[in-house]
Amino acid sequence: MKTEILKLLKESDEYISGQEICQRFHVSRTAVWKVIRQLQEEGYQIEAVRNKGYHLLESCDIMTKTEIESCIRGQFGRIVDFHESIDSTNLRARRLAEEGAGSETLVAADAQEAGRGRRGRSWVSPPGKNIFMSLILRPDILPAKASMLTLVAALAVRDGIESVAGLSPVIKWPNDIVSNGKKLCGILTEMSAELEGIHYVVVGIGINVNLEEFPLEVRDMATSLFLETGGKVVRSQLIAAVLEAFEHYYEEFISQGDLSRLISVYNKNMVNAGKEVRILEPSGEYKGRALGINEKGELLVEMPDGEVRHVISGEVSVRGIYGYV
Repeated sequence: MKTEILKLLKESDEYISGQEICQRFHVSRTAVWKVIRQLQEEGYQIEAVRNKGYHLLESCDIMTKTEIESCIRGQFGRIVDFHESIDSTNLRARRLAEEGAGSETLVAADAQEAGRGRRGRSWVSPPGKNIFMSLILRPDILPAKASMLTLVAALAVRDGIESVAGLSPVIKWPNDIVSNGKKLCGILTEMSAELEGIHYVVVGIGINVNLEEFPLEVRDMATSLFLETGGKVVRSQLIAAVLEAFEHYYEEFISQGDLSRLISVYNKNMVNAGKEVRILEPSGEYKGRALGINEKGELLVEMPDGEVRHVISGEVSVRGIYGYV
């Protein structure tokens, strides 16, 4: 009931009487008063005026289970597992998935103590500033196709940021979200599968939102939405926007079984496209010109002799990004 009352307050620009809330949710005035008190204790500025009712004064950057649920608009994230602090949302999501948690379950936290990026790199994770979220999915696809979900997630994050923060970041293949040559977001996809089927996939997303500064060692490589726009972002609204976009792109991906319907939108927003890239692989490194992705999410790289190589994995450096000149 608390989530529904909060949604109602958010949707109204006027005062809502206690009687109206009672009739809508079939509860007593005392029950309504208790919910309002709980919301006020969580940080919501709710004005209560005799003979007028209740009015939510402004949207605050509050991160709670109720707040996130009140923002969700689609099926993704309907079930929220929220923590004030956690070791890792990906680890928690994997534990829940092993215990049978349903697809589209969202794990979110206000602070993360053991966040990881690609190749086990740590992720700057102070409380009250960033988004730490992991989504459990149970797609009916072959395990070999699961890596494409990372690119689907990148598109969703890019769109969510543009929708809520008014910033138009770009994607560094395959899944880094970049603004002005610095990283805004990291995405880590993990899977449990057998040869012929997937048990579950966990897509972890970490977004630098309201950070005002970074440690010296990453200052030249990382940025936040606050630093890029000069304004604070309500994190729960951004989570909801990302999930709404993710649901749309996910349905396109599942309907085709690949990224064929998403190639054009991905390439349009890929910072690598048309630029020289350096590919680092176990066998060595080489340079070429990135042409974009194909339906499998592979990066197409044109070599100086005209040969086009398909890059599946490896560390890709782009001129002007993360210090590569």
